[in-house]
Amino acid sequence: MLEWSYMAMLGFVLLASGWLEWAFDLRVYRRPGRLFATVAVAAPPFILWDAWAISERHWFFDRSQMLGIVGPLNVPLEEYLFFIIIPIAAVLTLEGVTRFLEIVRSRATS
Repeated sequence: MLEWSYMAMLGFVLLASGWLEWAFDLRVYRRPGRLFATVAVAAPPFILWDAWAISERHWFFDRSQMLGIVGPLNVPLEEYLFFIIIPIAAVLTLEGVTRFLEIVRSRATS
């Protein structure tokens, strides 16, 4: 059951930040190259860090709380998804806040 709660949390993060795409017409998803570049810069160092920590036994993942899919470098699928979804949510949030502040400033000067 716990393994699915983690996936539900990742889904919630996507939904909680995803609405900003349409609410503020951010066009984040319409620029997949920029989004891919963000994930490509953010994810690898953390995935490598995870892999190193696992190999050195600094931490581990309880297999009873995982989906059971382990990817390259002995890193669970949930970790790969985390390091993809969180940067996407961060970009959406940053772009949403930036757009919101632009709207507030333009109304304040009108």
